Amino acid sequence: AVALVAHGAYVISLKTVGTRTGLVIMVLSGVTAFFIHSPFVFPAVLLAAGGVTSINYKKHPPQKIKPVKKAWPNAALWLSVLVVAALAGSLTKNIPELRPIRLFENFYRNGSLVFGGGQALVPMLYTEFVEYSHKQYLTSQEFLSGFAFSQALPGPVFSFSAYIGALSMRQHGVGEEIFGGLMSAFGLFLPGIFLLFFLIRVWDSLKTFRRFRASLEGVTAASAGFIAAAAVLLFQPLETTLGNVTIIAVSFALIAFAKIPSWVIIVLGLLLGLTPL
Repeated sequence: AVALVAHGAYVISLKTVGTRTGLVIMVLSGVTAFFIHSPFVFPAVLLAAGGVTSINYKKHPPQKIKPVKKAWPNAALWLSVLVVAALAGSLTKNIPELRPIRLFENFYRNGSLVFGGGQALVPMLYTEFVEYSHKQYLTSQEFLSGFAFSQALPGPVFSFSAYIGALSMRQHGVGEEIFGGLMSAFGLFLPGIFLLFFLIRVWDSLKTFRRFRASLEGVTAASAGFIAAAAVLLFQPLETTLGNVTIIAVSFALIAFAKIPSWVIIVLGLLLGLTPL
């Protein structure tokens, strides 16, 4: 699992970090995510990173400005659900039986902040459900195991969200576990639908604004830093032995350079774990 996350950081950094500013943002974002274990740090860093790179917008060639098409109802619907979910989650946070409401809000909020693919969710979810002192619904080992096995399944992001939701409700019976898993997966899926119907109408217009194009550099660089921080956070609970380091390094090399599918790495890791040494 650590190798998979490290590979995600490697891939996104190759695609998005091509300047000194981008590299600095990636490093600072990773350090911030590593030391500050709060779910609120991610939107703050993303906004700051986008603001920093938007200053240097003049390096982007000007384009003919396209008028932004009206798609505000979809954006308003997305924002309304976010606000209502946040209020409902806050009101029910001390009622364990209603935790699925809070799970929906957690995944809806984090799903709205994803830049850089599903791997970018890993640091957010780890901070939200493992590190954040007010929750700690999962242990590091449970998070690692769930992430690893989800990579061998179709739709790994939604499988992983359902896994987290189910484990978060484990003390309330099988029915609540299933409901928690469904609410988590639905919460992660819904913002993508709202934003798709909003952004698909305005994306071409937004890209004609140089400041917007420049801000995306900072946002994606920060996402790469988050994923790198997640790899380090996931490695921390493991024993720092030569065997573990070798397995991670070899797995990373197989994924990055030999292009071995992730599910094959997971199966090999499982077999290796079952092999008596």
